[in-house]
Amino acid sequence: MNRKDQLDKLNKENEFDFIIIGGGATGLGCALDAAARGFKTLLLEKHDFAKGTSSRSTKLVHGGVRYLAQGNIRLVREALIERGVLLQNAPHLCHTLTFVMPSYKWWDKWFYGIGLWIYEYLSGDLSLGKTKLLSKKSTIKYLPDLKEHNLNGGVLYYDGQFDDSRLAINLAQTAIEKGAIVVNYFGVTDFIKDSGLIVGVKAKDEISGKEYEFKSEVVINATGVFADTLLQLAEGHSEKTIAPSQGIHLIVDKHFFTGDAGMMLPKTDDGRVLFFIPWEGKVILGTTDTPVEEVSEEPLPLKDEIDFIIHHFNRYAVTNITYDDIQSVFVGLRPLAKVAGIKKTSVMPRDHVIKVLPSGLVHVTGGKWTTYRNMARHTINRAIRSTLLKFKHCKTRHLRIHGWTEAKNETHLSVYGSDAAAITALMESKTGLNEQIHSSYPYTKAEVIWAIDHEMALTVEDVLSRRVRLLILNARAAIEAAPKVAAIMAEHLGMAKDWEIGQIEHFTKLAQGYIPHL
Repeated sequence: MNRKDQLDKLNKENEFDFIIIGGGATGLGCALDAAARGFKTLLLEKHDFAKGTSSRSTKLVHGGVRYLAQGNIRLVREALIERGVLLQNAPHLCHTLTFVMPSYKWWDKWFYGIGLWIYEYLSGDLSLGKTKLLSKKSTIKYLPDLKEHNLNGGVLYYDGQFDDSRLAINLAQTAIEKGAIVVNYFGVTDFIKDSGLIVGVKAKDEISGKEYEFKSEVVINATGVFADTLLQLAEGHSEKTIAPSQGIHLIVDKHFFTGDAGMMLPKTDDGRVLFFIPWEGKVILGTTDTPVEEVSEEPLPLKDEIDFIIHHFNRYAVTNITYDDIQSVFVGLRPLAKVAGIKKTSVMPRDHVIKVLPSGLVHVTGGKWTTYRNMARHTINRAIRSTLLKFKHCKTRHLRIHGWTEAKNETHLSVYGSDAAAITALMESKTGLNEQIHSSYPYTKAEVIWAIDHEMALTVEDVLSRRVRLLILNARAAIEAAPKVAAIMAEHLGMAKDWEIGQIEHFTKLAQGYIPHL
């Protein structure tokens, strides 16, 4: 997946069956689905793939326990099936994780136990393991850093875990392998219309400044929390279809909550589910659900949100944490489909909504990572029906995602799947490429080169936030690594010293937003 190769193809093509705007989970899923069916497909992303919400999830492939409590059986069933599909199609990125829900009242164990048995039952043949009730002793065995006061046991169940931005990159690679043209840093500036109907887009390469026009049978708006901006541009009015909600996650060191199982709290002070989850040698704590009026490319955590998570962690864990113990805080904005009469975002449904607007624009909102494939299937089906395109059936149910392998790699390179061997060979091909970019983390110079040549990384942020996950894991360490990464990129891309300095300055300022301040 090389950007220059994609641009070379783009310079020879200007007519497509599908143009998809947005390179997050939804857009990439749509591009892969359309290309796999044999349609001429173009995906344009204004920034980097998964720049927004799609790289800032809780890292769970799950049915959604709390959606079950809300009575949304259909969504839970759909998500549990898709969870199983994703674990089969991308085993290098997705795996089963044991969860324990602690119980402090004897009836809670049975009440939630029955709910989690239903959760397992709904997954059918794609179940990840048997749900069972635990004694107090067994609960502590799985969660050794849990306070024992008033604890009477727990419920064990299973869900999936994944690396979100790595999956986004692999989806882009798979779409290209199926014939799509996929480009990042390529923004749509306007729509081309004929008799009021959209027949294409005007776009701009954000790197070179070159402007383009592309024709298409269908244009899909899959820009997440920014989708209303394009909708308003297409339709010429100010309708809002999205109720954005902010969710934050804290990253702390593994020694605060050891053990290999995740913990789920079914009900916090505000009624939300809260997770303590092991991931990449750290623990993810989250999340929150805060309605926001304005959307931002780099949303910042609110002090109340951070305090909320710290308070709940300290209530249940043996060792307390403070602001100083937080290694990174990352924030995502959920593109929830607006529902008339519902103002509280925590109870808004996570279903996706697809509309074909009067201009012909196909507008998709809502959903979540776990159901990205089914959301894409529904979107492409609906889009085909809105045009004269010949219907072709979805091909992604058993489609292996780029990197697919069942071979177990016990190093940090496991997330690259079948590409790990090539990265290892690259490390050995030139002296110094196996050098770490930060002494406390395993990521190497070779991975920076690989990200540039094969994963369309163009900035230090692309590398440290979404190709390797150092910004998410430890913002201070990422700032320390930035000069080395910038130097590698400048040399490999043939960029001047002022570009290198500018990259360090930009990334440092951005990463400061991942460090919590009292």
